Amino acid sequence: MPWLERRGEAFPFFCGEPVALSGGQWLCLLIAVAVGFGCLTAPLPVLTSGWGLTARALLFPGIPLLALRLVAGPYWTSLFRRLHLRDLGLMLGFAVLNLIVSGVVGLLVMQVFGANANAAFDILADQDTQDKALFFLRTLPQLFGEELLTIVPFLAVLHFAHSRFGLSRTHSVLLAWLLSSILFGLLHLPSYHWNLLQCLLVIGTARLVLSLAYLRTKNIWVSTGAHVINDWVIFAVVLAGASQAI
Repeated sequence: MPWLERRGEAFPFFCGEPVALSGGQWLCLLIAVAVGFGCLTAPLPVLTSGWGLTARALLFPGIPLLALRLVAGPYWTSLFRRLHLRDLGLMLGFAVLNLIVSGVVGLLVMQVFGANANAAFDILADQDTQDKALFFLRTLPQLFGEELLTIVPFLAVLHFAHSRFGLSRTHSVLLAWLLSSILFGLLHLPSYHWNLLQCLLVIGTARLVLSLAYLRTKNIWVSTGAHVINDWVIFAVVLAGASQAI
């Protein structure tokens, strides 16, 4: 897809570059992603306050990264690339694009189907200054974990669609891009009171845009940066609105 990808760049673990992963290894990675997500969302009392919340945020990306290190050896770093000044501009550009696209889609969904607010917004608005600062800091590993939650399944679908089902590279990328975004939207159902259309249309669309940052650069740092900018802007708007309402 020359309109999107830089010519000649390969996705990690695709077609044996830099190393081939077996079906069993991909399954282990997907299980690790699920376990990490479970650590973030499981209603365990020990992880519901203070350092427990920080532990959740760290375990979420930490478990998949450990699994990737075990199955890929030294090539686990293929998800990451050195950041350049151009990449910082891409982070900002994709974040702005996502805010515009998801904002328009969100307004349409709200008017036609109705929408629910994320419960985290109410919690954030009621916190004191120190807790708000900690909230923003905890979002860094958590949003990185959300990138792993998307990119690892994306790469797994990409591998199986091309190697096992014989789809072309372009069709495999499009299928993986769509399915990983749908998965991301569905996993947000509890956060939005099980509003299926909102999660698929708004969150899923936002994920499609954020994933473009990874498709363009093959660098999870760029998609993570765009994700952080996007969410921090939304959180800041929520806080500004809450302060004016007081």
